[in-house]
Amino acid sequence: MANSDATQSTGATLPLGPNPRFVTDHFDTPDIDQIGVYRAYGGYEALAKALTSFQPDELVEEVKKSGLRGRGGAGFGTGMKWGFLPKESPKPRYLCVNGDESEPGTFKDRMIMEVSPHLLVEGVIIASYATKVHHAFIYVRGELLKAGLQVERAVREAAEAGFVGKNILGSGFDLSITVHHGAGAYICGEESALLESLEGKRGYPRLKPPFPAVVGLYGGPTVINNVETIATLPAIARYGADVYAAYGTEKSKGTRVFCLSGHVNRPGNYEAPLGVPLRTLVEDYGGGVRGGRQIKGIIPGGSSTPILGADKLDLPMDYESVAAAGSMLGSGGVIVLDDQTCIVAATLRMSEFYRDESCGKCTPCREGTFWLVQLLERLEAGEGKESDIELLLDICDNMFGKVFCPLGDAATMPIVSSIKLFRDEYIYHVREHACLVGPGARRALATAHAG
Repeated sequence: MANSDATQSTGATLPLGPNPRFVTDHFDTPDIDQIGVYRAYGGYEALAKALTSFQPDELVEEVKKSGLRGRGGAGFGTGMKWGFLPKESPKPRYLCVNGDESEPGTFKDRMIMEVSPHLLVEGVIIASYATKVHHAFIYVRGELLKAGLQVERAVREAAEAGFVGKNILGSGFDLSITVHHGAGAYICGEESALLESLEGKRGYPRLKPPFPAVVGLYGGPTVINNVETIATLPAIARYGADVYAAYGTEKSKGTRVFCLSGHVNRPGNYEAPLGVPLRTLVEDYGGGVRGGRQIKGIIPGGSSTPILGADKLDLPMDYESVAAAGSMLGSGGVIVLDDQTCIVAATLRMSEFYRDESCGKCTPCREGTFWLVQLLERLEAGEGKESDIELLLDICDNMFGKVFCPLGDAATMPIVSSIKLFRDEYIYHVREHACLVGPGARRALATAHAG
């Protein structure tokens, strides 16, 4: 988690230097997952400040002022989302933390839960106080066993220290926290499917409206936030909204953790101000492309976001700039594809994921994802027709915006963008019955010579 010279574009003074680590600070500190070490480095001081310096509604306004946006993918304003909770309700309010991290190319939430679980727990308490919640749930993806156990232990330690339970730090605020292990379904990353799973039902998405803020867990008003979003709250409470908002861009404020993977020399999680150039992430943080090869394409926010071409390497990594370039910042999963990547094969692999993870509730996604994979398998094997390319686009058009939840839309993103940018590779597979690049091309060439 190296620092860089990445700067922000708001023109404001940078009180903590050019690249603070609001979330990953002390992640290199040994035993930071232990409550004693965490407190030695200032842990739970932000909670004490939040409880003594803010009324709940004031804390909501502070988060709005900070400009913090959801780090799970949608990028919606966190404080604004909290504001949707009804002022009065006969049912209890709940906070649900979405730790069902399963977007291909994304691995920051797992790191937060494994390395510094107390940071998450402190953020949960602050968020619960701000939203007047007295029972919070942390939903952890089933495969992330270590992360779930770390968070469970952190909750126990926090309770023993008086940070969870009755009358926290003498404030009169009560909170219980439940850690729930999911069953490992990608669909449970969708907030309403997560609620269904928490209630002991199959993880099917719900029809909206009503939205969870009004009718959520057990029918009560519910706020749902991503792990990284919640883990950012202690820094905002500690330093104040103005300090946090001094970083990033005018509309994309603060820092975020970028998950850099693919064909780079130093894959990993790197925290940087929003607006950091993509080139900085790849070359300075990631150490450049493996083997000195050239970049062919970049997926900027996990596999559910459209692929960008190598010409976008100087793109600022903020919500607005990435959207203007034709993609989405999403979950921050930056996947680098080098010039030896077969785009058809890569797209097939992503499509297989969405086929396997479709919950099957709606016909366009249940049937469409299977058809997409069948066509891509045929094309990748060199047995397709040029008309199959248009058929792929037609199926995507019949899925996008016509499915029950965003999973079906996500399945179309890699396909449509890959054909837009690399149609020539698809055509090569049809005409030459082989890959344009990579091992497949070499095998085809060897076979041709042998013949």
